[in-house]
Amino acid sequence: MKAQDTIHCFGHVNVRALHRTTFEVTKEADLSPAGDCIIGVSADKGAADLDPALKVLLADDRAEVTTRLCAGGVEVVVRSHGSAAFSLDHPADLVWRRSTFACGRTVAVGSDTVAGTIDRRLIAALATGAELVVEIEASTPE
Repeated sequence: MKAQDTIHCFGHVNVRALHRTTFEVTKEADLSPAGDCIIGVSADKGAADLDPALKVLLADDRAEVTTRLCAGGVEVVVRSHGSAAFSLDHPADLVWRRSTFACGRTVAVGSDTVAGTIDRRLIAALATGAELVVEIEASTPE
């Protein structure tokens, strides 16, 4: 089974993307320099808003999650996993984690890419306020 969804958001002058264990997009419009995991603001969806079919697959331990981050002509592909521990109910935030920690904001765990390892060309585009398109696809064995 497969399902997908797309989130549209924007970079911000304070996008630094230095965090070593996560990256995040949020519906919040502002970003302080302390938010070093946040790569996108003013998102049109939080975890609670994701397509219901995608949420079912994300909340499955067997799910393989592929996320495409596209901004400024640069595409980064992130590989992660789902988890039965996900509630996917946060109204504003979506977080990808290297660890297996799960909370209402978590949409993927075991990620092979985090804020600090995202292609710096993408981060440079986001620091100018570029639009960020986030495509999430989850699949499980039939």
